Amino acid sequence: MAMLRFAVFRFITMLATLVVVSVMIFAIINLPPGDYLSNQINELRATGQEAGVAKAEFLRTEYALDRPLWQQYLIWIGFIPGPQGYAGLIQGNFGWSFEFDRPVAEIVGDKLWLTVLVNLAAVAFVCLLALPLGVMAAWRSRTWVDYSAAFVGYLGLATPNFLLALILFYYGHRYLNLPIGGLMDPQFEGQPMTWEKARSVLMHLIVPTFVIGTSGAAAMMQRLRANLLDELSKPYVETAVAKGLTPRRMLVKYPLRVAFNPFVADIGNLLPAMVSGSVLVSVVLGLQTIGPTLLTALKTQDRFLAGFVLLFVAL
Repeated sequence: MAMLRFAVFRFITMLATLVVVSVMIFAIINLPPGDYLSNQINELRATGQEAGVAKAEFLRTEYALDRPLWQQYLIWIGFIPGPQGYAGLIQGNFGWSFEFDRPVAEIVGDKLWLTVLVNLAAVAFVCLLALPLGVMAAWRSRTWVDYSAAFVGYLGLATPNFLLALILFYYGHRYLNLPIGGLMDPQFEGQPMTWEKARSVLMHLIVPTFVIGTSGAAAMMQRLRANLLDELSKPYVETAVAKGLTPRRMLVKYPLRVAFNPFVADIGNLLPAMVSGSVLVSVVLGLQTIGPTLLTALKTQDRFLAGFVLLFVAL
């Protein structure tokens, strides 16, 4: 019963957090003066295209952009009815993209699962790389193993992701015959999933997974090393060794378990940071993720598209 109460409390806390985040997202998106339609109306009037102005004015009314901001927010979320009734995010209506002239759901549909796929692969790469390197660096502290792991970690932290992407983009194709750009071969785009399409996606995932996951792996490796070194210096380690446990068994049974808790907790912070931090990598590598779409939406003040993508990252 206590576990159920705790789960309900955490769920309510999550919903409240999302509401606060949605308010902040909506407010920040509307900080620049005007919006997509206002800018378009000004351009059309400057060129004398009155027919286009009438259409833009109709869209402003249709999507409640002529109302106060607090009403626009409540209609966008779906708390109050708009011109089309209750048709907000909680009703499953993600809005309309004025830049692409299509529903937001159509634009982000395929990009969402590709974004999740890329970043889950990057998280798996981080864990597979950071865990053994962090443990070896702490266990062999102040040896060549520790110094080598530290060098790899600092190199990963210091190298900008977009620069690493460009390097691997060129040398990966030249020497390893890795595919260039995108997340699948062009002939598979829009096609149902098959073994050949899955193989193409996996091959295209190699470079972006390495690029996006490198800095995260470096940071998590250093934190795991520090936590494990702290545990190895505690008295219970000497007691375990004195009782006859082998060093390797003692490491796995006691200090690693304690140091592993913050490592797992960091994964929760790592995933959204990767999604938001991989925008430049997606642009450089031509990935069909929501990163380039978000960048375009923010540049053009396409509020419904940008707001949904940012809220998805928060979720």
